Amino acid sequence: MVHILSQQNSIFNQFVAELRDITIQKDSMRFRRNLERMGEIMSYEISKTMDYATRETTTPLGIAETSHLIDQPVIATILRAGLPMHLGVLNYFDRAENAFISAYRRHHKDNSFDIHVEYVSSPNLDGKILILCDPMIATGGSIILAYKAILAKGKPKHVHIISAISSKEGIDFVRANMPTKDFTIWCGAVDEELTAHSYIVPGLGDAGDLAFGEKI
Repeated sequence: MVHILSQQNSIFNQFVAELRDITIQKDSMRFRRNLERMGEIMSYEISKTMDYATRETTTPLGIAETSHLIDQPVIATILRAGLPMHLGVLNYFDRAENAFISAYRRHHKDNSFDIHVEYVSSPNLDGKILILCDPMIATGGSIILAYKAILAKGKPKHVHIISAISSKEGIDFVRANMPTKDFTIWCGAVDEELTAHSYIVPGLGDAGDLAFGEKI
């Protein structure tokens, strides 16, 4: 299932607009904060799909029946661009375990590129809910490779993929190539165009550079 949050009117759409705005995104701190906010809102939506148990909580004046999350998720991020969204998710699932995946594009002279996974740090994933953060799903290749790499740490019972901006082509690729049927995609917005160099249009540019500065 694919959820596109910008299809409904909410304050979420303001955060999407500010991420895209060529003037506002010059403020890297605000760019990171908007990604963090999107991670928080998506976490709230994901939390509605999870399992809860009722237990008694002692207040200063008595006993209240309260609902508590049964199992904490594992939050995984593709470095480096995914870090602000990761923080937003962790703000809400503040007892979650965490995983980190280093992946990058290796470009060739003919303008093609390969995606390589260098490093994975993760707890055991067997039977757990995995939230995988990547602010841009362009081709979808990095999500698939990252998930396959993290399977060495165990098989989750369900995967939530969250992204700020995705291409339609990337979403279709993920849906067709994920090695599990137990996954859900949450997107801020989905754009129709993907260029020959695999840039999303209108997109927002390079999320990693805008959040943390240009790399060489």
